[in-house]
Amino acid sequence: MLRPALAGLALAAATLVIPGTATAKPAPAPVVVKDVTIPAVPLKDLQPSIQDDRGVKLGGIGSGLFPAGRDGDFWMVTDRGPNGQPTVEGEKRRTFPIPEFAPAIAKVSTRHGVEIKKWIPLTGRSGKPITGMSNQAGHDELPYTWDGLAKLGYNPGGVDTEDVVVDRHGDFWLVDKYSPSLIHVSSKGRVIARYVPKGLDLVGADYPVKDVLPAILSTRPQNRGFEGLAINGNTLYLAVQSPLQNPTKAVGDKSRIARILTFDIRRGRITGEYAYQFEDITTFDSSYNGDQSQMKISGLAHVAGDRILVDERTDKVAHIYEINLARAKNLLGGRYDDAATTPSLEALTDLSRVGLAPKKLIADLSKVAPTLPGKVEGLAVLDARTIVVANDNDFGLGEFGADGRLIDSGVKSRIVTIKLPKPLR
Repeated sequence: MLRPALAGLALAAATLVIPGTATAKPAPAPVVVKDVTIPAVPLKDLQPSIQDDRGVKLGGIGSGLFPAGRDGDFWMVTDRGPNGQPTVEGEKRRTFPIPEFAPAIAKVSTRHGVEIKKWIPLTGRSGKPITGMSNQAGHDELPYTWDGLAKLGYNPGGVDTEDVVVDRHGDFWLVDKYSPSLIHVSSKGRVIARYVPKGLDLVGADYPVKDVLPAILSTRPQNRGFEGLAINGNTLYLAVQSPLQNPTKAVGDKSRIARILTFDIRRGRITGEYAYQFEDITTFDSSYNGDQSQMKISGLAHVAGDRILVDERTDKVAHIYEINLARAKNLLGGRYDDAATTPSLEALTDLSRVGLAPKKLIADLSKVAPTLPGKVEGLAVLDARTIVVANDNDFGLGEFGADGRLIDSGVKSRIVTIKLPKPLR
């Protein structure tokens, strides 16, 4: 269902000031030109192998967004599936109401209404669907049943997918929050390889696992691994959602430095690692009372050369920034990949030698349209004047009734197209 176009809504854009920090300057306002809602299809209709979908409907699909070639068509990807974090017996527990859910890539058409054109569940080399379950004790959260009362088993092949791109051969590439990892997937959904941090020792998956990423990435916070992905020819750009907990959680929670990496598809290895500076949450979103750990990167999109767009957000506010990695310092293999380095990259206060990428504000989405959804995670560039965003509605997870059926939150999955006042190129 198409929503009415929204026009004439204010936005502050910015011009380049100093590397790593954006300062706003008034500019003509972007305009929302299309806003569509994705149908809330029962999950059992999409995946018949689900025994009981507990009333949960399609959601989480805005975790990634990539143009699918034809105008109005997009590739999207679910995350690990419906999951919650209720407090049970005095502790927060990660629940999986539908543990057999298989993360999937979807092709969505918005040309005439909204239609799911393809649904491609991820599968292993055996041909069986993989799940979104936690991988390893000690590295990932302990999984529980929907009510948080019974423990579930770990699955080393489970993935928490968060973004999607398509390469020139038609294969998919996805990023995952668990390891964090990069995943190569065939056009039919079969996992060809999963690239994880060195030393992770992830064994037992139903597909090849290659430990070639910097080991320091294993210090990512729980539920905050890779979240953004973009592509330029044979180069992939991968963003860690939050600062690493390096050397401690206390340091990571206060840090404003995240990491963006580049990966060469042909050589199958990381080629670059760059520091990215978050905005100060006290001015970005004052509702979190200065809790810097609420800042996240949730999407990337390629512009030109080594220029990429970054979706920087809290759950309530999202800004789109442009950075140029060609003007940033490549830190790969240096002292900041060594866990023994003091101070760590995440603990630095003097960033003069880090070589931050120049950064400028493209759009403050909360001012483009106040009705835009929270948790904007999907980001795509259609042309020099047009960007598209999508939200993660968390499968509508609210509370579960005593009967185990979902009481839906009512939050919809949407795809929103925005016309910029100035071209990106």
